[in-house]
Amino acid sequence: MRAGLEEFELSDEDRDLIEREDSGAELEAGETRPVVAVVGRPNVGKSTLVNRILGRREAVVEDVPGVTRDRVAYDAEWTGHRFTLVDTGGWEVDARGIHLRVAEQAEVAVEMADVVMFVVDATVGATDTDEAVVKLVRRSGKPVVLVANKVDDLRAEADAAMLWSLGLGQPWPVSALHGRGSGDVLDALLEALPDVSGVSGAYSRGGPRRVALLGRPNVGKSSLLNQLAGEDRVVVDPVAGTTRDPVDEMIELGGKTWRFVDTAGIRRRVHQTRGADFYASLRTQTALEKAEVAVVLIDAEEPIAEQDVRVIQQVVDSGRALVIAYNKWDLLDEERRYYLEREIEKELVQVPWAPRVNISARTGRHMDRLVPAIETALDSWDTRIPTGRLNAFLGEIVAGHPHPVRSGKQPRILFATQASTRPPRFVVFASGFLEAGYRRFIERRLREEFGFEGSPIEVSVRVREKRRRR
Repeated sequence: MRAGLEEFELSDEDRDLIEREDSGAELEAGETRPVVAVVGRPNVGKSTLVNRILGRREAVVEDVPGVTRDRVAYDAEWTGHRFTLVDTGGWEVDARGIHLRVAEQAEVAVEMADVVMFVVDATVGATDTDEAVVKLVRRSGKPVVLVANKVDDLRAEADAAMLWSLGLGQPWPVSALHGRGSGDVLDALLEALPDVSGVSGAYSRGGPRRVALLGRPNVGKSSLLNQLAGEDRVVVDPVAGTTRDPVDEMIELGGKTWRFVDTAGIRRRVHQTRGADFYASLRTQTALEKAEVAVVLIDAEEPIAEQDVRVIQQVVDSGRALVIAYNKWDLLDEERRYYLEREIEKELVQVPWAPRVNISARTGRHMDRLVPAIETALDSWDTRIPTGRLNAFLGEIVAGHPHPVRSGKQPRILFATQASTRPPRFVVFASGFLEAGYRRFIERRLREEFGFEGSPIEVSVRVREKRRRR
């Protein structure tokens, strides 16, 4: 199939994707990759820039200062060069309380980086806090790439030019929100990056797998964490909404150490939430994005609600592995079990691939089934299918069930490759547009053949035209 691709127009990005080795080696080199710390005062768009560089929504973004608090490391890539990108909280001069700890984390990030990406709001200009950050990065002696963010059009470029006054060299005008200028600033970043990190091991990969406990309020998330821990680690109360901040706990189960995160119940859409609940919902989203697998608890005593479906969809949208735990199973009679099965068939038809565990957080019933389900989901999340096997399988599918003819044309699948894992993402090159129903058919057959139990998978299509003969 690969040989036939030469007849079609392919971009450099396409060729890079096709030629990439069939191995998960991209994570193994994490220790030696150069490290880039993204710093700046609060609300200048650091997390938006991080998402723009990553090409996906990883860092939590809200139009409220102070959403990011910890140092969070991500694997990034630009034109084949891989590096570790570290998002930090906003740095403030006279910070107190939690803001002081956030500022300290940002300072640590600078010390543990090879290059500093300093983000300034070009529409506001250089503030006293920005000047203080300049002193901080100068003291570190690290190379600095100055990013003038929020330059959405040509008129704002004059504002960016004013930032030469900071004395850090050329300010690169960027709109992190729209992507304007991001390629130029990344090219400048690559020039400053060393081939091998001088702070290797600062953000080592591996460690305990991270499990987020999610669900609407009062389904028993804190009770489950206490049951797993074997002691009362978090407050449990019949009043819904007892937990506000995500609570991290290292717990040993099945001979392994796991990092469990108990989260606030997701009440309704975040933008409709107010006050402390708004920030609780936001931090719950952050906890999910830091996790690798989510255990969504559903109160089996009550009918499956729209909120339950929304929480599950939130996990799928974030690309995390998924296990569904039906709690309070010990309280169910035969009639309720019958109706619950009907509700699952109707309401959760989108996630038949998610492992299911029936538990009781209060009594500890069937707790031994939770870890195997989590491990199954994580194994699927990490699965990589060799390109040869994938294309042989797709060849069989196409031979048995070709795409329907539309307007006298029948699109042909040319080649497919797995672009990444966590979650598994597949790119299919085709000679024409593949209908959504056929893409779902491919996804269903992939699951039947390779499993992927507990992991969302993504199938994207790149339509490529035949080369014109000269």
